[in-house]
Amino acid sequence: MADDKKLTTRAKDFSAWYTEVVLRAELADYSPVKGSMVIRPNGYGIWERMQRALDDKFKATGHVNAYFPLLIPESFMKKEAQHVEGFAPECAVVTHGGGKELEERLFIRPTSETIIYHMFAKWVQSYRDLPILMNQWANIVRWEMRTRLFLRTLEFLWQEGHTAHATHEEGEAEALKMLGVYRDFMEGWIAMPVITGYKSESEKFAGGLRTYACEALMQDNKALQAGTSHDLGQNFSKAFDLKFQSESGEVEYAWNTSWGVSTRMVGGLVMTHGDDNGLVTPPKLAPIEIVIVPIWKTDEERSKLVEAANKLKDELTSWSGRGEDRLRVHIDAREGMKPGAKYYEWELRGIPLRLELGPKDLEKQSVFSARRDTRAKAAIPMAGVAASVAQLLGTIQSDLFTAAKARRDAATHRGDISYSRFKEIMEGPGGFVYAGWNGDPAVEAQVKEETKATIRVIPDAEFRSADAPRTCMVTGQPATHEVVWAKAY
Repeated sequence: MADDKKLTTRAKDFSAWYTEVVLRAELADYSPVKGSMVIRPNGYGIWERMQRALDDKFKATGHVNAYFPLLIPESFMKKEAQHVEGFAPECAVVTHGGGKELEERLFIRPTSETIIYHMFAKWVQSYRDLPILMNQWANIVRWEMRTRLFLRTLEFLWQEGHTAHATHEEGEAEALKMLGVYRDFMEGWIAMPVITGYKSESEKFAGGLRTYACEALMQDNKALQAGTSHDLGQNFSKAFDLKFQSESGEVEYAWNTSWGVSTRMVGGLVMTHGDDNGLVTPPKLAPIEIVIVPIWKTDEERSKLVEAANKLKDELTSWSGRGEDRLRVHIDAREGMKPGAKYYEWELRGIPLRLELGPKDLEKQSVFSARRDTRAKAAIPMAGVAASVAQLLGTIQSDLFTAAKARRDAATHRGDISYSRFKEIMEGPGGFVYAGWNGDPAVEAQVKEETKATIRVIPDAEFRSADAPRTCMVTGQPATHEVVWAKAY
């Protein structure tokens, strides 16, 4: 369990703070294999709840789960030129198996478009076989040079959706629909506000037609690409001969999409909500929402209070006001440990709500509550306690989103921003900068070289400035787009 050494503060060293929180909240640990991690039960519990919520959303929109092999023939990777060029530097390759050199090398999947569309081509003959709407939960290997727990590791967990459609309109609608599913999850469950839009040509998925993204802003004012949805066009269908006979009798290539989010979202959760006392977990994703801490001085008091704590837990967990999503409760009745030490530990681990139960609370027929997010404390009457606690958890969930959105908005810069001012922002506080761009990739590359900032998205209409800039921030030429710049993870 975590020690009582104070965390490095966010203001002093945000990167060190992040790593300390992940390690000491027991979300993950370093693996013997450099660049990879072990996801510990606390971290995996968060990921499980993310999986469950997303899986329900995918199935509600007509998708089904499948599983495709980890190993991909090299010839498959080479069929789509842009794809192999984009992923080649990150690929791990198997050259030997069973003690012999393989006739054809096998790539450990960096993503699964190639093998999935090969299989789709076997399964599709007619327009009646479309659409195919599939998702898989899997692990991915990308040979990253600079790694950080959850945010960028050699191996990570994710889901990748893959679909095939009869028309481009259907494919484009699918890509946008799934972008909306991601946004709903990120804002409703992670309580992490995002902006949506599409990527510039240099930032889009290798081999895709257009990449849509959800971009979040962390507390250090760096952007996190939290999820992407790709309109792949017909590139992979043509590479893998994924054709169908249309209703008119013509033979046509299918239109594909792919979309994915990963365990990177756990890192996003840490950096969006954590504070100098440790992790802060949104209730919807907390494996434990409530910890009950009975407080006693004598053995007689201990017996009564532990019994009362168990009754309280039973009342909370049996409450059916949230349907099947029952309150998740843990009792900390460890002996030989002071209450303050327990409070410290549960705060570090980000449990949304602590309920303290002492002799005076029993007399008053109440329980004393402490919120993790604001650290506000209040007595809650035992009568109707489950409904009161559930309502408080809902308030914590919404308050976390409100606070995160306020931080993002405070670090968002709009208006007629000069390139010199832009550089000052990127060298200083950082944040999202909305600015005009003339559409020239050379200008985009120049800004990246000089400031390390990249175009995060060309924002959707909802996020564009009311008075969009008319000139390019760098060249002064007419702007073809308003874009969002930021330094990013």
